[in-house]
Amino acid sequence: MFPILFLAVFLPGLSGAGAAQTDLPPYIHQCSRRDPRLHACYIEAIMHVRPWLAKGIPEIAVPSTEPFRLVELSLSLTEGPKGYRITLRDIDVTGVSSYSVRDLSFGDAGGVFSLEVFIPELSLVANYSSAGVLIMVPASGRGTLYGSLGGVRAHLRGAGRVQAAGQRHGQEGQEQIQAGPGQGAAERERFVHVDRLSVDLKVRDVKMRIERGRGENPIIARATNLLLRTSAHLVLDAMMPELRLKLADVFLNIANNIFSKVPLEQLLRD
Repeated sequence: MFPILFLAVFLPGLSGAGAAQTDLPPYIHQCSRRDPRLHACYIEAIMHVRPWLAKGIPEIAVPSTEPFRLVELSLSLTEGPKGYRITLRDIDVTGVSSYSVRDLSFGDAGGVFSLEVFIPELSLVANYSSAGVLIMVPASGRGTLYGSLGGVRAHLRGAGRVQAAGQRHGQEGQEQIQAGPGQGAAERERFVHVDRLSVDLKVRDVKMRIERGRGENPIIARATNLLLRTSAHLVLDAMMPELRLKLADVFLNIANNIFSKVPLEQLLRD
């Protein structure tokens, strides 16, 4: 999922002044627009950054993806005023940086891109709380949820653009401040901005279980685990709408945080 953090800078229509290879940070795999294998270079750049995403890049405020944390997800498993509802908090996800690129394409215009990656396995650990009726029994409880998602395909679609260092955003639109002869190198630098992003996930195998908290009813825990064991895909399907939106929002914010600190000239040369 996290390849998007470095993908949008490699849009085919962009060009940079060209930083020397020796001046590049180690996590940057620079591409040239004149490279006859340019598409393959984009993929190499996305793969190259994996170990740095795993451990984090403090100098540009990129946190480690191992684990990657989501703050909260909520899902309803049964309908009605007493429907069974589970809330997950402090969700730690590991395995994100083990992705491989399956497909990469670009639109004809507008900075549109599409990226599909494959992740062998994602592991989840979260604090859970539940409320409502499960199998005709009041089933409020708390504890820890463990999950394993195998064979994950993540499809990311979005659009990006280049903006000058002095660009400002207004409520009615955007104002582009062009670098003139009197401006310094910093003002003439260009940066990528991702305007929109969507995330779609397909998961082959799902396993989930809970461990009840101290003092919680063991019967409710066994009933919940029975549900998770026999209907894990249904539980994941209930999580998906909110999960897609939150992943897209998190990735978009982190991507633009990175791109605001890494000039285009370091990423793509003529």
